[in-house]
Amino acid sequence: MKSPICDMLGVDFPLVGFNHCRDVIVEISKAGSFGVLGAAGLTPEQLDFELSWIDERVGGKPYGVDIIVPATMAEQSTTPQSMDRLLPEAHRHFAENIMSKFGVDPSEIYERQVRKSDAFLDESKANDILDVIFSHPVALVANALGAPPRRMIEMGKERGVAVAALVGAKEHAVKQVAAGVDILVVAGGEAGGHCGDVSTMVLVPEVVEAVRPMGNIPILAAGGIVMGRQLAACMAMGAHGAWTGSMWLTTKEAFTSEVIKEKLVEASSRDTVRSKARTGKYSRQLRSPWTDSWESDAAPAALPMPLQGLVAEPALSRITKLAEGGHPGARELATFFVGQGVGLMNEIQTTRQVIYDFMEDFLAATERLGGVMAD
Repeated sequence: MKSPICDMLGVDFPLVGFNHCRDVIVEISKAGSFGVLGAAGLTPEQLDFELSWIDERVGGKPYGVDIIVPATMAEQSTTPQSMDRLLPEAHRHFAENIMSKFGVDPSEIYERQVRKSDAFLDESKANDILDVIFSHPVALVANALGAPPRRMIEMGKERGVAVAALVGAKEHAVKQVAAGVDILVVAGGEAGGHCGDVSTMVLVPEVVEAVRPMGNIPILAAGGIVMGRQLAACMAMGAHGAWTGSMWLTTKEAFTSEVIKEKLVEASSRDTVRSKARTGKYSRQLRSPWTDSWESDAAPAALPMPLQGLVAEPALSRITKLAEGGHPGARELATFFVGQGVGLMNEIQTTRQVIYDFMEDFLAATERLGGVMAD
């Protein structure tokens, strides 16, 4: 295909797939698309192991890595004495009460709580992670929240590695281009995980027009995209490819909990909610009684990132584990980050089959458009 994304990343088809499972990444890249490993929460040693595993199995095909280095975070402290300040009693009790209502034992979920969130990197940790990433033959490194660190951009240019940034607003896109990023991932509000409030259909052409005077920067559309016809639509609006995440959650290779996979396959496009209650910033996730409770008037206001995650993740981790064991209340509560495209994710397939179906749907869509023009 003729796309600057294909040329820049060395792929046959401009489909980028994000997932935390290395098996999925290998399958995406080996099928002619581009896999991006989500590295949030990994230590440098763990990331080095994961990337070495991919290197040994990807057959020289290109792949990338996605990390999270937010521009601003709440001040954190690692002392146990500060935990009452960091995690207010009202928030912990609210989470525990939700669990109790559904027969899930909430005892001691915060007793062994890690005092800092390793998903988000401070400058020192970010530098260590970047050193690991650039010691492997990656073709892209992306920052999922805010502007990439200056060192990331500099190392990318020195080594010929594309640097991407996810944006959810026109003004953010302009700032990222000015900062020197190579690829914009323009994520509409339909996206799973952290997202803005402007739809993909509006945001993509808005960003295309805003950055046009700044040069020919490649744009990946994101947000609710799970079918090839959606990629065709986004390319018609000026994007050069698609960045996808949710569609890989229900693949056979993904280590997504089987209970979550079942709930995702059963869900409609209206069964998601955009909320601050999981991380402290707006993110889209599968709706459940857990998310409904946090959106109710009785819920305390979400804490700033990453503190809200320190309230939610221990509880959700136990909920998911019990759901996998057959606990009915836990299954009801279970949730996961996913976009509105979940309504189109109706079966569990291999990663390769998902890609082939996506490509066929894209070709069918372009043929339909060609037929319209011919008439």
